[in-house]
Amino acid sequence: MTDTKNTLAIGLMSGTSLDGVDACLVEISECCDVKIKETYSLDYGKDIQTKLFEMANNIGSIKDVCIMNFILGEIYANCTLELIKKAGIKTKDVEYIASHGQTIFHHPKSTDCSGIQANSTLQIGDISVISDKTGITTIGDFRTKDMSAGGQGAPLVPFADEIIFKRNKTRAIQNIGGIGNVTLLSPDVETFAFDTGAGNMMIDYCTKKFFHKPFDKDGELAFCGHVDDNWLSYLLDEPYYRQTPPKTTGRELFSSEYIEEKLKRAPDNPYDIIATVTALSAHSIFDAYKNFIFPHAIPEEIVLGGGGAYNKFLTTYLQKLFKDIPIKTHEDFGIPNKYKEAMAFAILGYFTMKKLPNNIPSCTGAKRPVIMGKVSYQ
Repeated sequence: MTDTKNTLAIGLMSGTSLDGVDACLVEISECCDVKIKETYSLDYGKDIQTKLFEMANNIGSIKDVCIMNFILGEIYANCTLELIKKAGIKTKDVEYIASHGQTIFHHPKSTDCSGIQANSTLQIGDISVISDKTGITTIGDFRTKDMSAGGQGAPLVPFADEIIFKRNKTRAIQNIGGIGNVTLLSPDVETFAFDTGAGNMMIDYCTKKFFHKPFDKDGELAFCGHVDDNWLSYLLDEPYYRQTPPKTTGRELFSSEYIEEKLKRAPDNPYDIIATVTALSAHSIFDAYKNFIFPHAIPEEIVLGGGGAYNKFLTTYLQKLFKDIPIKTHEDFGIPNKYKEAMAFAILGYFTMKKLPNNIPSCTGAKRPVIMGKVSYQ
């Protein structure tokens, strides 16, 4: 990359919701000021979403993983080209694409096999396919380098949070995607971050099961129900919530089998179920702050991002729990809630291309700073 001009780059993010890919065109200056120029999303087809859901729940075959790796590469390439078209630029104007890929399995705990200890993670959406179809150098597979250095391969977005929000005041940057995760930024405390638990994952699952909708738009279903305090207490008795950071989680824990087991003790009214699992997301976030953040620093404000930031029942519930700590969204800072993480991976890719470290060991648990990301050059 040249050092004489700003860099145009594209970040791609497909998260644990398994609903599609978000693309974000950004302009990055030499001093790392980042501006969003354009955004675009492409939903997965129903068959693809079903297959991904099966694989993420450890049902799919090796053949499925192999095929979907290339199919997602095609989808990500198509999404990129549509974004470029929408932005009114040419592919040659974009210096690189940084793709998170679709997580199929994430196993941060060390496993022994024939005396060899290893943790592991797998994201698919082949970067060679993306690079070939777009004609743009593509970076991907960010998590593995951090894990090889003893980290959990997550959360990675805190690196971008430091660049976007700085550390001039104490803030908690809370993403609520399929999984919730938080970054604490402060001038007085070293940046740290962790996954708070199931963000939208259980809400979306129950909304599909009982109402045949992909998600609870604006929290409308939750507003029609009441929180069942007994079932909520049972749901909060999940050991993960008490586990000390650094920690990460995903569908490997909050699987369909896990949710179905919890539903055996659910209230009869499906609206109450949605209200209660939404309250679970709020309480798991608040408890995470109370146990692991407040002992270090009290945030002056909380900044919400991800799909959960649009759920009015969830955001209202959170504000009641946090009382005097104001809750804002990324959009208050000019960043679309939906595209924050795609933006973050564009920033991570910038440092990959500069051959500079782009993880934060205090967040992931890695033994040292590393340069994450593999590159398919064009």
